Parts: sequence; structure tokens; C-alpha cells
Amino acid sequence: MTLEQAKRQVVEEFSFFDEWLDKYEYLIGLGKELEPYPESDKTDDRLIKGCQSRVWLDWKMEGGLLLFRADSDALITKGIISLLLRVYSGRTPSEIAEDDFSLVDRIGLRANLSPTRANGLVSMIATIRAAAKDNV
Repeated sequence: MTLEQAKRQVVEEFSFFDEWLDKYEYLIGLGKELEPYPESDKTDDRLIKGCQSRVWLDWKMEGGLLLFRADSDALITKGIISLLLRVYSGRTPSEIAEDDFSLVDRIGLRANLSPTRANGLVSMIATIRAAAKDNV
């Protein structure tokens, strides 16, 4: 699936819900599906700065693709990082670096988060983008 197809799929999924409460529940469900993140990897160097919640993110290059892993100690935040990983993990660094991350606006995510969560979202995106640019 291409990056654009993945983003379109997410937009379609979010369009099924009329209320943001339902979208938050969906995000929480996505977070629960995240691959377990080892406690031993929850180190300060993997923490995303700028998030009110604690969010750990790391990545590796494999076969020319960036593969991300993440976890958070907050349910909605865990869902947000899960959504980002679903779309961006397994992509080439250039695909990620060149993307505008408008997906979060297309689904209304940024506009429907508290200011502190929105800042955290921006930090998550910046970290993913920086990992991509470092590996282009």
C-alpha cells in the first residue's frame, strides 16, 4: 500500500464517526493494538521531548525502510502515535521526509486535541520527520 493509500484509508476510517468522542475511542483502540514495547527500552534517550505524556519512540533501518516502535503512558497519546506508525513505519526515509503530514489536519486531529496534546502531536511528527531526514 502506498503512503497516499494509507492516508486515504485513515481518512475514510475516521469519516465513519460523527462525534469526536467516538474518534477518541477509536484512537484508544489503535493504541491497544500497538506491539508491546519492552520496559528495558523505555529510556530517556527514546523519550519524545515536548509531550505532556511520556512517549518513547525508536527506529531502525531495514531493507531501505524506516521501521518505528513506540509506546506511551497515556491512552489517547498511545493511539495517536500508533496511528502515525501505522501510516509511516515501513516507508522509505525520503517518503516520510517529503510528506507534509497533513493527514492529522484532514482527519481533524490537531484541531480536536487539547493544546498540550496538540504540542505533543507536533513533537511526535517532528521526531518522525527528523529520523527520516537523518536516514535519507
